Amino acid sequence: MTSGNPWDRDDLSTVVGQRYQPAEESAQAYTVAALEGPDQGRTWLLDPSSPNAIFIGQSVACAIRLQDRKVSRRHAALEVAGSRLRVRDLDSANGTVVDGVAVVDAYLRPGSVARVGDTTLRFDRSAEPAPPAPSAADRFGKVLGASLEMRRVYPLAERLARTDVPIVIEGETGTGKEVLAESIHEASARAQGPYVVFDCTTVAASLVESELFGHERGAFTGAVATRRGVFEQAHGGTLFIDEIGDLPLPLQAKLLRAIERAEVRRVGGEKSFIVNVRIVAATRRDLDREVQEGRFRDDLFHRLAVGRIELPPLRRRRGDVALLARELWRALGGGKGPPNELLARWEEEAWPGNVRELRNAVARQIALAGVVATPAAEEDPPSASESALVSEILALDLPLPLARMRVVAAFEKLYIARILAQHGGNAAEAAKASGIALRYFNVLRSGARRR
Repeated sequence: MTSGNPWDRDDLSTVVGQRYQPAEESAQAYTVAALEGPDQGRTWLLDPSSPNAIFIGQSVACAIRLQDRKVSRRHAALEVAGSRLRVRDLDSANGTVVDGVAVVDAYLRPGSVARVGDTTLRFDRSAEPAPPAPSAADRFGKVLGASLEMRRVYPLAERLARTDVPIVIEGETGTGKEVLAESIHEASARAQGPYVVFDCTTVAASLVESELFGHERGAFTGAVATRRGVFEQAHGGTLFIDEIGDLPLPLQAKLLRAIERAEVRRVGGEKSFIVNVRIVAATRRDLDREVQEGRFRDDLFHRLAVGRIELPPLRRRRGDVALLARELWRALGGGKGPPNELLARWEEEAWPGNVRELRNAVARQIALAGVVATPAAEEDPPSASESALVSEILALDLPLPLARMRVVAAFEKLYIARILAQHGGNAAEAAKASGIALRYFNVLRSGARRR
């Protein structure tokens, strides 16, 4: 009988379009050796304790960096999960061939040979001792998650927090990049310093330079007073640059200069200011591809990506949906917790909006006061026990998406007012108790004021 372990099989096991859930088992180190190509004779040791994918390609960000010009910047990705090694082709120009078979997504066996461009690579188990086990903790600062994927992130985040190197946090929208950045700041030696956020997507292109570096009075129309930029505001602390992949190309050179020289000059000013700032950047984009397409500067990428953390999407975090839903339900004042049947349904969702989408789903469920708690309840007409808020919105006969938005917005307004009152108006403490980043809390607070 053939073993179910891909490393014990005689054939190559390919996996295409299959949801991947790594088994939680003892990690194994592996070696990769270049048998042919420009890097012939080189070997690499794969670190299975890293939460990030291990990339093969020409980019400086690749752990297996090849000089082969027929290899793409990020050609393929390796993932170590216990006793298994998985390879994924990343839409490379020339494809990935494993043991003579062109693959998109495959498990490898010891001794497998892969060809990328003109380079031949052999994969073998390593005699090196196994790396430390993933963290036993179920959180890092405000970041919550007990899945293997998240517990592999925490040790890396802890190590980087103890340093002062720039960090790039990558991940899909809503995975918690800002919450992780704030948690790294709070675990660092700069925790007592300021934590300043700059979102590249919320500022008009014409004002980005002023927001970053500040401006002098009269520097441009509307500059009625001198203003410090976020670099000066973050002096002695951490500057979090969100969605850095959206920063206009002309400003990337100025940002690079400010980081390398540790000084800024306000728009319209003549004096330079020395700044002591730790940079943490985040992006939903593939920066390697952005560099390749000419939309992001290579030198800025190299300067920022000293430390890299890749946050997994919620759909890959096995078991974390229920854990997060219960915590969010408690934090949002939902009482004893969501029904088990609702948790089971949520576990099966794809969550393209990740943790942010889950939080909105929990808030909506609490706001609806059980009206849609189960499929059966959805079929029943509204009862007299429903809240006046829900009844009022239902009476408007709005389409479901608009009604849902009204309910969530009203709930958030009530929730923000309540949590602020509980903490004496202290937004930082209220945000911490809410389990969300301070900036996002302030966004909700501003929205609530406008309603």
